[in-house]
Amino acid sequence: MINPIVIVGPTCSGKTDLAISLAEKIPSEIISADSRQIYKHLTVGTAKPTQNELQKAKHHFIDFLGPDVNYNVSKFEKDALAIIEKLQKSNQTPIIVGGSGLYIRAIVDGIFDTVDTDQEYRLQLMKQREEYGNEYLLEKLKEVDPKSAQKLIPQNWKRIIRALEVYKITGKPIWKLQQEYKREFNIEFQQFGLNWEREILYDNINLRVDKMIDEGLVDEVKSIIDMGIDKKINALNTVGYKEIIEYLDEKISLERAIELIKRNTRHYAKRQLTWFRKDERVKWIDIKSKSEFPKITESILKDF
Repeated sequence: MINPIVIVGPTCSGKTDLAISLAEKIPSEIISADSRQIYKHLTVGTAKPTQNELQKAKHHFIDFLGPDVNYNVSKFEKDALAIIEKLQKSNQTPIIVGGSGLYIRAIVDGIFDTVDTDQEYRLQLMKQREEYGNEYLLEKLKEVDPKSAQKLIPQNWKRIIRALEVYKITGKPIWKLQQEYKREFNIEFQQFGLNWEREILYDNINLRVDKMIDEGLVDEVKSIIDMGIDKKINALNTVGYKEIIEYLDEKISLERAIELIKRNTRHYAKRQLTWFRKDERVKWIDIKSKSEFPKITESILKDF
């Protein structure tokens, strides 16, 4: 059985570059574990692989769904595992790459999501969100499940609502049920993390944001809104998009929007590193330049 390779790390760390470098050396296909690159039309702001990169290696879950389609990590787990099984049967190596920690966890360990829904309670929480805001729900979760609440931010309101719902139905915090959940799936994942010096990573982030603006991020957001897509959908509640929407709504200047995108991306990168570093199975690779990727590729394949 061919073991999948997993490439994780913060945004702007070169995960896609390394994945493609690996894919060019061995029979393989790339599975994107990015919760935003799955959506069509969100291209510039999610730094999707270019057409040239997509031609170098087959990718899954890129431009997979319309931005207003309801899709969650539980569905992603089932879809991704089906692709992994298919690739293994054809003697190809699945290369999983992404910075969405929950999506990576779904593939590697599985996601507990078998508790029923309580539609009446969910509607009640949605009404509270509309009336009092996301922060109110997060504070509510802190009272019954502080451990889950600590890992979430107000923008994760869907996950907050689900955690509250699970606690109401089962009387147990969702993290405990997740911990007790065991998936019947015998695969050993080889996980590698890309680690940059903070100053270099932050420089990479600033350069990428400037490049996004130059490549038409503002026009991309305009075109999505012009399609009639609700600005409040979850797909657009994302760094890069929410700040430009504020600019288009004339709440902030473009200069301030760019400044916020850079700051919020740095904060996101920090949260990604915190998440992935908790997993002791990840083998961290120190990087100072992308010119090191050919050597890193050979090293990974040598030990693989």
